[in-house]
Amino acid sequence: MTTSTLMSAAEMEAIAARHPQLLKGSASKRVRSVLIIAGIALYMIYSWWFFSIGQVLTNANWGIAGSYLADWVSYEVRPDIRIAKDGAMQVVYPRFSPLGPDAKPDWVTIETKMMERSVDAPAAAQQQPQAKKSAFSFMAPNAAVAGSGTEAAAATETRTEEVVSRATVRFGGAASIEVVDGKVTAVYDGQTFLMRLDPAKGVEPEGALPAWATQKRPGEKIQLAFGMTGWAEVDVEKVSIHNRFPGWANFIFDTNSPFFNKSFGEVMSLITTGDRIDPALSNLALAWDNILYNSEWQHLDVWTKLLQTIVMAFVGTLFASVIAFPLCFLAARNITRNGVLNQVTKRLFDFLRSVDMLIWALFFTRAFGPGPLAGMSAIFFTDTGTLGKLYAEALENIDDKQREGVKSVGAAPLAVQRFGVLPQVLPVFASQALYFWESNTRSATIIGAVGAGGIGLKLWEAMRTNSDWENVAYMVILILIVVFIFDSVSNALRSRLMGQKTH
Repeated sequence: MTTSTLMSAAEMEAIAARHPQLLKGSASKRVRSVLIIAGIALYMIYSWWFFSIGQVLTNANWGIAGSYLADWVSYEVRPDIRIAKDGAMQVVYPRFSPLGPDAKPDWVTIETKMMERSVDAPAAAQQQPQAKKSAFSFMAPNAAVAGSGTEAAAATETRTEEVVSRATVRFGGAASIEVVDGKVTAVYDGQTFLMRLDPAKGVEPEGALPAWATQKRPGEKIQLAFGMTGWAEVDVEKVSIHNRFPGWANFIFDTNSPFFNKSFGEVMSLITTGDRIDPALSNLALAWDNILYNSEWQHLDVWTKLLQTIVMAFVGTLFASVIAFPLCFLAARNITRNGVLNQVTKRLFDFLRSVDMLIWALFFTRAFGPGPLAGMSAIFFTDTGTLGKLYAEALENIDDKQREGVKSVGAAPLAVQRFGVLPQVLPVFASQALYFWESNTRSATIIGAVGAGGIGLKLWEAMRTNSDWENVAYMVILILIVVFIFDSVSNALRSRLMGQKTH
């Protein structure tokens, strides 16, 4: 049976008096911990002030960030409602609209009417046979010029045309815009907003602007924001629609493909039992060709550039490992007993790794021109310095007993390194090389953006357009998949080399 007793306050004070060092240590540790926490807090406050983090967060345009994020997982259809001076309207879709030619979406409703319009006459009608030149025509050149101007001004004709009289656009059921008789009516968030289009005064809102409408100055265009469903710009001569839909448009077949806008069942029926569309190719080969050469997504080019990135990372890391391997023996003090040679080799490693990979990529891009060779050279130079340093440090930390044992049996110097050193460091060397191979797959994407080839350059080109964010998302997802695969393979190989079980 065990018993426990509580010490009285007097007994505690007696112990503290006899052994003051017991309490002194714990008190000093508490003071040290408080000072460390206070130092970290002061540093964070200083960083917040020095980098103006509060002001940056306040002035950040989170709406633009949200639009960019929405563009990653959606696409826009951008028809324009063009308004002529006589009030005639026309709905025009971009040349490369995701809806293809002759677009008639169900979310655009139009009403038409017949209207007499004064339009410019065709050029052929304006050409009149030249009158015979008078012998005295040189005396009145201005009369001839005035006559030609009168003819040009009169080169118009009246026609009866079918024009759009009313156009209604729906934005995912949450908003709508109607254009009729020089007026634009927008409905969103339970509010109705009316705008008048006056060629002399510009765009005039009726009443106060709602929260989702902005106009910089009176008479200028009004921008309407409908959240995730899209936005629009209202001007006197044009209403620009940006209607957003979830998903990636035409990811498999573009608008030029005969398989465009067909269901999966229709495509499979054409491939298996349909008549040949192209006499030179089977329907299956034609479908695969249309997928690879999709003009909007450029699958083949993206996959080729991704393969270039993988090859750049592999070849650059492989060459760096091969070159760093013999040099590390020269840098290790316990292997090469020569201080000058040790320092020269280590300084070479410092030089190669102190210059960032991105800087090396810029240098080699100027030297070799844009392409994968510049990227491989940048990875090779940077990793030679880093791997050489890591390999040398691993050699300097080996157990000398194994090497001395091999040396004691009279083995040659090369055999001592082979049987006394390599078995200890080779798994470490291979593990570090595998890690750098996996890491360089990501780095090769970054250096590709400066012209070093691979998918990085294509990614940068898509970002510069500021409109192809769904293509950016596609390439980012491909890069993530490759990195995840390489990371898993690298971890499995490193675990096997180090004698550990994979989980």
